[in-house]
Amino acid sequence: MEDDGRESSSFVIGIIENRAKEVGLAAFDLRSASLHLSQYIETSSCYQNTRTLLHFYDPIVIIIPPDKLASNSTAAVTELVNRFYGSVKKVVLSRGFFDDTKGAILIKNLAAKEPSALGLDTYYKQYYLCLAAAAATIKWMEAEKGVVVTNHSLSVTFNGSFDHVNIDATSVQNLEIIEPFHSALLGTCNKKRSLFHMLKTTKTIGGTRLLRANLLQPLKDIETINARLDCLDEMMSNEQLFFGLCQILRKFPKETDRVLCHFCFKPKKVTNEALAIDHAKKSQVLVSSVILLKTALDAFPSLSKVLKDAKSFLLSNIYKSVCENEKYDLIKKRIVEVIDEDVLHARVPFVACTQQCFAVKAGIDGLLDISRRSFCDTSEAIHNLANKYREDFKLPNLKLIFKNRQGFHFVIPQKNLQGKLPNKFIQVVKHGHNIHCSTLELASLNARNKSASADCFTRTEVCLEELMDAIRENVSVLTLLAEALCLLDMIVNSFAQMISTKPVDRYVRPQFTENGPMAIDSGRHPILESIHDDFIANNLFLSEAANMVIVTGPNMSGKSTYLQQVCLIVILAQVGCYVPARFSTLRVVDRLFTRMGAVDNLESNSSTFMTEMKETAFIMQNVSERSLIVMDELGRATSSSDGFAMAWSCCEHLLSLKAYTIFATHMENLSQLATIYPNVKILHFHVDLKNNHIDFKFQLKEGPRHVPHYGLLLAEAAGLPSSVIETARMVTSRIAEKEVKRMGVNCLQYHSVHKYYHVAQRLLCLKYSNQDEDTIRQALKNLKEWYNKENIQS
Repeated sequence: MEDDGRESSSFVIGIIENRAKEVGLAAFDLRSASLHLSQYIETSSCYQNTRTLLHFYDPIVIIIPPDKLASNSTAAVTELVNRFYGSVKKVVLSRGFFDDTKGAILIKNLAAKEPSALGLDTYYKQYYLCLAAAAATIKWMEAEKGVVVTNHSLSVTFNGSFDHVNIDATSVQNLEIIEPFHSALLGTCNKKRSLFHMLKTTKTIGGTRLLRANLLQPLKDIETINARLDCLDEMMSNEQLFFGLCQILRKFPKETDRVLCHFCFKPKKVTNEALAIDHAKKSQVLVSSVILLKTALDAFPSLSKVLKDAKSFLLSNIYKSVCENEKYDLIKKRIVEVIDEDVLHARVPFVACTQQCFAVKAGIDGLLDISRRSFCDTSEAIHNLANKYREDFKLPNLKLIFKNRQGFHFVIPQKNLQGKLPNKFIQVVKHGHNIHCSTLELASLNARNKSASADCFTRTEVCLEELMDAIRENVSVLTLLAEALCLLDMIVNSFAQMISTKPVDRYVRPQFTENGPMAIDSGRHPILESIHDDFIANNLFLSEAANMVIVTGPNMSGKSTYLQQVCLIVILAQVGCYVPARFSTLRVVDRLFTRMGAVDNLESNSSTFMTEMKETAFIMQNVSERSLIVMDELGRATSSSDGFAMAWSCCEHLLSLKAYTIFATHMENLSQLATIYPNVKILHFHVDLKNNHIDFKFQLKEGPRHVPHYGLLLAEAAGLPSSVIETARMVTSRIAEKEVKRMGVNCLQYHSVHKYYHVAQRLLCLKYSNQDEDTIRQALKNLKEWYNKENIQS
């Protein structure tokens, strides 16, 4: 399979739905030879779950059935693809290609693992939609790419996406996980980066893609998360191991994971008439892959040496399952029998081309040796021609450049030209301060050199046929090696590298519980703290007894930054990385929802308020007990009474669940929720008022705080007429008097309930604490004294 080596997506997706709004999706990764199957009931009227998966895979091709098969033409998957993915290549295949029976047979033959281990035999009827999508995807891919998938070479996963945290596409955008806000408007000079760009110090393309996938779908399994954290612990305490892995991983080629495709996919047999330049190109890619595999296996012993004494489960497991596997030595032995020992993977185009031509040892194929001789003669003639032109035309700085598409051409600095360029030079193009050109003699030699190299590639592929079949027999161990290298690249070159560049103790290991509280002590925004040296740290505490936090404060006091900060810390923790805090313990999140920002959606004819309500409806329909919900300014885009009523009602609904919710608002009336519901906690961002000016402290403090007329102060600073400001002050003071009286009545009425919840919350905290028995006994004694004192006062 051809690959340009870029980090762009390589997924082909097949997707189909039935009348019950059940969706089957098959995502085929051309780069890593893996197939991901998902089947689910679409719970959102706007197909948000499907959009989230499509956003995650970022496909280059989407295969769908004809429109008439859709269950609802106004909100079908087909309509979704047409509307939101117009720039992606869309392929419409007839219903006959979406055959679940053929899909099951294909997966049984192609899966690297036994289908029974994947659950195919047990849940065949349950997975019929994604199997149908898989059949269409594999058949189209084989026909379009002209290859046949090797038996038992595909890595197949069922429902893989739902084994991870689900972050919908809107939340990905709100949290700036992949792209920062307004990146197109601010340009490359924008200092603010996304979380992905902050961590993107990986050295391989596979590692970069794994990092992106993990940030979009963090882990839910505590055991797996802790295995990664144990690995980080060992590297942070063992500098020799950390720097050793950094050095060794650089020896592996950047495109190591790409090699697998050329061993998992076997080209279809073609006739002699079909052999053309395109076939020579495919042969070149194949030869390049064998050289790349040889280079990776040459670096293998160094990796084994570094990992031999590793203590953490993850690193020791990689050593046992990969480094001690004898099949790698067998593959390398077979390669050395055919491939010259001095051949290495090269990135410079002409060096790479030469290495590919001379990859096979001399004397194995007579026709190959003749083609090599011709390649050497034409290459030498081209270099002699360049020397001749330097002397004849007095151009000592004339350079000979080789590019894969153009072949050889000349580059002449403009400052070295005395007058006009001689007429002998053709195809003259100005490029910066240089002139790119050629001559008829060079063009003729170029054509002969290209033909000779194409013959070399074709003959080399013939010589490698037996070697390729031998490698394909052990393709599963190559898949394992690629996965291990991508994982090591992400943990070492991204997570550990980022932590090592920070001051000591700025990042700490997060702790995890199944149902305990979410506590973050001195948490910081991982992106903004690198821009602002004096970033103010803030805390968070949520538990079953206090599962909602309402954050108040003036505009620009830091509410939105705080909400984003909490979510990014949770994501970092659940991908297995340290977090920017003094201490953190988290309950594993299974879904992360955000409702931020306010903007009209003109494409769907939705006002700001309608957009808010659609996003809120999606949250209400899909929220689970272990979700984390972050809502910023709900209800501000409609009338004040309706907006307040909707915000209050939504809060009451979320309070009835066990999900953790952080709710930021300007509506100070919402603070009355804490006087009625004991599981509501009110926080505010502290500001100082000096001479009618607001001094922002960006410090989060407990309890409500009324900052009188902060909106009016900001409006005055913006330049509104003083008469308008004075009238507004009179109106708001009358409204405030009534609200103060109402809060006083509620506090008296619900005081006893609050007291019980406070005791329950303290007991829950002690349940999940790591303190010794004496400390816990003293805490219980203090709690009892507090409770008795409260009873006497009341």
